[in-house]
Amino acid sequence: MRISSFTCSFAALFTLIVMQVSISRGQLAPSETRILFQVQQLLEYPQVLQGWNNWTNFCYLPPSPSLKVVCSNSHVTELTVVGNKSSSSASPSSPKQNTLSDNFSIDAFFTTLTNLSNLKVLSLVSLGLWGPLPTKINRFWSLQALNISYNFIHGQIPQDILSLKNLTSLVLAHNLLNGTVPDLRSLVLLQELNLGGNHLGPTFPSLGNNLVTIILKNNSLRSVIPSEIKKFNQLQQLDISSNKLIGPIPPALFSLPSLQYLDLAQNQLSGALPTNISCSVKLQFVDISHNILIGKLPSCIASNTSTRTVISSWNCLSGGKNASYQHPYSFCNKEALAVKPPAKSKEHKSSTIKLGIVLGLVGGVLGIAGVLGLLIFVIIRRSKTAAADDHVYSIFDGSVTSKRSVASKKSVRRAVDSRRVPQTMRSAAIGLPPYRVFTLEEMEDATNNFDPLNFIGEGSQGQLYKGCLIDGSVVLVKCVKLKQKNLPQSMIQQIEVLSKLRHLHLVSILGHTIVTYQDHSSTAGTVFVVLEHVSNGSLRDYLADERKREMLRWPQRMAIIIGVARGIQFLHTGVAPGIFGNNVKIENVLLDDTLTAKLSDYKIPLPSKVGSESPLNGQDAFNINSSENAEKEDVYQLGVILLQVITGKLVTSNRALDELRIQLEKGLAEAPSKLQALVDPSTRGTFAYESLKTAAEMAINCLNKESRTRPSIEDVLWNLQYSIQIQEGWTSTSGNLGGPHSSSY
Repeated sequence: MRISSFTCSFAALFTLIVMQVSISRGQLAPSETRILFQVQQLLEYPQVLQGWNNWTNFCYLPPSPSLKVVCSNSHVTELTVVGNKSSSSASPSSPKQNTLSDNFSIDAFFTTLTNLSNLKVLSLVSLGLWGPLPTKINRFWSLQALNISYNFIHGQIPQDILSLKNLTSLVLAHNLLNGTVPDLRSLVLLQELNLGGNHLGPTFPSLGNNLVTIILKNNSLRSVIPSEIKKFNQLQQLDISSNKLIGPIPPALFSLPSLQYLDLAQNQLSGALPTNISCSVKLQFVDISHNILIGKLPSCIASNTSTRTVISSWNCLSGGKNASYQHPYSFCNKEALAVKPPAKSKEHKSSTIKLGIVLGLVGGVLGIAGVLGLLIFVIIRRSKTAAADDHVYSIFDGSVTSKRSVASKKSVRRAVDSRRVPQTMRSAAIGLPPYRVFTLEEMEDATNNFDPLNFIGEGSQGQLYKGCLIDGSVVLVKCVKLKQKNLPQSMIQQIEVLSKLRHLHLVSILGHTIVTYQDHSSTAGTVFVVLEHVSNGSLRDYLADERKREMLRWPQRMAIIIGVARGIQFLHTGVAPGIFGNNVKIENVLLDDTLTAKLSDYKIPLPSKVGSESPLNGQDAFNINSSENAEKEDVYQLGVILLQVITGKLVTSNRALDELRIQLEKGLAEAPSKLQALVDPSTRGTFAYESLKTAAEMAINCLNKESRTRPSIEDVLWNLQYSIQIQEGWTSTSGNLGGPHSSSY
C-alpha cells in the first residue's frame, strides 16, 4: 500500500515538473506569435517558412539547418532562418531575382523584429534582404550573436551597432557594405567578427583584443596591418586576404600564442620578414602568397611540415623549394614603390622632439625644397619646349584655363614615351594560373561540346561560350574563326602576343588551342581563346541598379576608371605591337568581387573573319587603320565612360552624349555648385570638389572633337591619379566623406 502511494505521489510530482517545463518553454506569448507571422509576411513567405500556420507551436518546431526557434519563459530567444536568395549566387545580369521585391522595407522589417526584445541569437542568411542596415538595430539590447550574411545590405555599418554591448558574434559577410568600419573596441565581449566579401575600407578597422576569429577577406582595405595586432593573444583565425593591404607584415603576428590560421594572400604586403622570428606552436596554416615580399622566409615557415601548411608562391622570395614560383626581385621592388603608403602627418608635441631631430628635419626640408625648385624649373623649361613644338593640350581647345597648382596645370602637357613601359605594368597579371595550350577535347569537355545552353553571345571577334575546366574553374571560351590562309607559320607571332594579354585590369587570356582544317587547296582554322570569367556584373549594371549604385561612391568610381585607363594603357604599350581600337564601352567594363575593373571584349590580335570591321564608333571620320587615330579613339571612349561615371546617367545616343558634355562644360565654367549639381546624387558628400573638377576636365578633354588634340592615355592616367590623390588628401583631413569642402549641398 505504501509502495502504491509513493508511486502515485512520484507520478504526480513528475507530471507537475513536466508541466512547469512545458509552460516555460512552450507557451509563447501571443504578441510574439503575431510578430513571427509578421516576419513571415515581411520576408514574402520564403519556402522555409511556408509551413507556418495558426496551429504551429513555434517553441516545439524541430530544429534544422535552415530554421530554428528557441523559446524561454514565453519569449523567443533565438531565431535562425536560412533561405536560398544568396548574394553570392546572384546573376550579374539580373541581381534583383535574388532580392526581395521593391515593396520590401528593411526599416519596417527590423522595426518588427526588435519587438522580440529577448532575442539573444538572430541569424538571417540568404533571404534577399536589401537596403541599408537601420539604426534601430540598437534596440536589440539582449543580442549576443548577429548573423545577416549573404544578403544585399548596402551602405555603411551604422555606429548604433556599438550599443549591442552583449555581442559575442557579428557576421555581416557577403553583402554590399562599404565605407569605414566603426571602432569596435567598445564591444569587449566580441569574439567572432566576419565582415568578408563586402567593400569595406580603406582603413583597417579598430578592434578589441579579445577576438578569437577575424575575417575581413575580399574587401577594399588599403592600409597597413596595425601593430596593435600583437596584443591579440586569444586570436585563433585571421583572414585578411584579397584586399590591398600595404607595408610590412608585423613579425609578432606569427608568434601570437593562440593563432592557428593565418591568411594574408592577395595583398600588396612588402618588405622582408626577419629570419629569427618564432612561430606559435599552434600555427597550422599560413598563406602569404601573391604579395610583394622579398628576402628569405623565417625557418619556422620556410616549408611545410606534418603540422603546418605554408603557401608563399608569387612573391619575390629567394631560396626554398618554390623558387620557380616567385617573381624576380625587380618586380617586387617596383611594385613596393608604387604602393608606398603616404607619410603620416600627425603632430607631435615639441617637448618630445630632440634638437638633433629638429635640425635634421630642417636640413631635410631645405634639401627637398631645393630639389623641388630644380624640378619645377625643369618642368617649366620642358613645357615651354613642348608648347613650341605644338604639343600643348588645352582644357577646352584653349578657351578655359585651369586654376589649379603649377603641377596640375602642366599635367595635360606631359610628354611620355609610350614605348617605355614599366615592368610593374607588364607584370600586373596577379593571381592567374600559368598560360597554357589546351586541346580541342578539353574545350569540348569544358563547354559540353559547345552546348547552346552555354552560349553567351556574339562578341566583337566571334562567339562566346561559358565553360568549366577539369579543375572546376569557370572560364569563357571565345571562338575566333581565322580568315588568314597558309597556317600555321604566320600565326606564331600573333599567338605569342596572346600569351602576354594578362593584366590586373583586363579579362586576361588563360590559354588557347588552334584547330586547322583543309579548305580546298588552302588551310584555314579556328582559335579557341580561353579567358578568365568575371561574374560580378558590369559597370553599366551597377549604374543601372539603384541599390548597387549606392556602393559606387566617388572613391570607388575613381578607382574603377583608373583601372580601365590602366587596362587601355597596357593594351597600347604593354605588348608589341600595341593593340588599339579596343571596343571600350561601359558594358565591357566588368567588376570583380572587390570592384576591380577588368576590360573585356578588347581586340585580340588575330585575323578573324568576324569583326574584321573596326568596332570603333567615335565621332571622327578618320582612317581606322591608323594606330594613332585608333589610340585616340580608345581615349574618346574612355571619356564617354568617365562622363557616365560622373553623372550616373547612361548614354544611349550621340545626342544624349553631346547634351551631357555641354552641361559638364558649362558646369566647369560657372560656379562650383553648378558642377556639383550635375554629379550622380549617390556620390554626394563623398568627393572633394577639386577631385571632381579634375575628373570632369579630363572627360571633356577625352571627348574633344579633334582626335589630335585629345590627351594620350598616359596623360589621362596621370590626371586621374592626381584626382584620386586630391581625394585621399581631402578624406584624411576631413576625417569622413562629408567634410566642409565636400559636395554636400
